[in-house]
Amino acid sequence: MHPLIVLSVLLQIGCAVHVVRTGRPLYWIFILLIGSYIGVLIYLVAAVLPDMRHSPGANRIARNARDAIDPGRHRRRAERQLEIADTQDNRRRLAEQALHDGDYAQADALYDKALSGLYATDPTLMLGRAQAQFGLGRPERTREILNALIAANPDFRSAEGHLLYARAVEACGDHAAAVEEYEALVQGYPGEEARVRYGQMLERMGERERAEAQFREALRRADLAPAHYRRAQREWLQVARNALRA
Repeated sequence: MHPLIVLSVLLQIGCAVHVVRTGRPLYWIFILLIGSYIGVLIYLVAAVLPDMRHSPGANRIARNARDAIDPGRHRRRAERQLEIADTQDNRRRLAEQALHDGDYAQADALYDKALSGLYATDPTLMLGRAQAQFGLGRPERTREILNALIAANPDFRSAEGHLLYARAVEACGDHAAAVEEYEALVQGYPGEEARVRYGQMLERMGERERAEAQFREALRRADLAPAHYRRAQREWLQVARNALRA
């Protein structure tokens, strides 16, 4: 049988299965059977593509594809918005995008400018600047900013901020204080990054047995969690596995 005929049959069967599974009118199967490639094309354009526009998964794939082709588009959009209107929100958005892109120097400058007047102790802006400082390799300054953040905003809670503080304390060489921070952090951190980073620190301290306990606990928790949690934590779970193999 000619390969084009085989491909046509496979596409028709696949589309027919899709018709049944999605509960579409059965006349689509008749169109597919008599239309061959044209029937498949009509079905895809008229029935499948419109649905994909409203599919979170399809939209996510499309966004990822656009980001891969043009990774700087979000940054350019944020820069244009700030040029049009130099507002606090637009400056913050550009700072966040610079932080996301790893341009810590620009992020730090933007956060520094934003932290003024009524926003001088804004916790979100202070946390952003602390992240930029840490990215620039300044853990002592990071720790200072986070201490000032808590002093000015005692009710502010952020798991990411707490993790950043623990990492900054560790990078300052204060391992005893870092252990205390990680011990408190892993109890309620929403994910396995904090626990795995804690294990890595313990390993660097020569506490191999305690480090392995953290890695095993991360894997145990993941085994008990739903599949979507394991997918979301794939990177850190692989780090834990690699550490245990070593």
